Parts: sequence; C-alpha cells; structure tokens
Amino acid sequence: MIEPERDIVSWSDLDDLVVALAGKVGADYDVMLVISRGGLVPAGMLAYRLGIRDVLVTSVVAYDDAGSMGVPQVLTFPEDDALRGRRVLIMDEVWDTGLTISAVTERVRAAGGEPTIAVLHYKPTRSRVSGTPDHFAHETAAWVVYPYKAGH
Repeated sequence: MIEPERDIVSWSDLDDLVVALAGKVGADYDVMLVISRGGLVPAGMLAYRLGIRDVLVTSVVAYDDAGSMGVPQVLTFPEDDALRGRRVLIMDEVWDTGLTISAVTERVRAAGGEPTIAVLHYKPTRSRVSGTPDHFAHETAAWVVYPYKAGH
C-alpha cells in the first residue's frame, strides 16, 4: 500500500498559517462559527488575531476513527437567532472533500446568516463540491498532520 504524502505542521508552522490567513480574512465579521474538532485550535488563534469575541461552535462528524469519509453528520448547531442577519466567518482547519464545510455553510444560509469560509489548508484535488473556500492559507494535496491532534 502506498503511504500518502504527509504535511507535518509544527506549532510554529501553525502560527504562520494563522497569521497568513488573518491577513486574507480581515476582521469584518459579527461572529465566528468553528467546526469542531479540528477547527477549534486554529480558530481560537485566529479569533484572537482578528479581535473576534463572539465564537460559536458546531460539531460535525465526517470521518470515523479509521479515517473513512462518510456523509457529514451535524451533531450540534447554534440556534438560528445567533446567526440571522450576521456576517459569519466559518472556520475549519482543512477543506478536504468540502462536504463538511458545505453542510455547515448551507445551515448558516438557512438560518439567515451571511457565511464566509476560511480554512488553513485547501485540497482542490480532493474536493467533491463546487466552489472553493473564500480564504485559505495554503493549498496542498498531502494529508495534513496538525500538532494538536493526538497520535500524530
């Protein structure tokens, strides 16, 4: 079996990626919506850089423990009132297939929010949805290993 190429991200690399993303995203948002779990650490770092204090979390399961991709299941999501009429920065660590972020984006639109998508890593060759993230720090085809993920 061929081992996929890996992009090992150090804590210093992570900080550099967040700084680069902050420069692209700007700070014109009412609320940040973080996709848990992978987006939690970089979103916290980005929220500090952008001065965003209103940070909400959605829990979505897309990969099982064996790394297999399924249909994303939204486990928790903020009430519509928290998003309606607001500029929402949706943050995750990676756009792989794009299915998770697309599901969250559609929920934000349905709630009456104005979504903007930001990710650290964008994988265009793996994407299974139309469109691209509004902002990303780095494009890659590799399996990305973040320093905060256990066992990596």
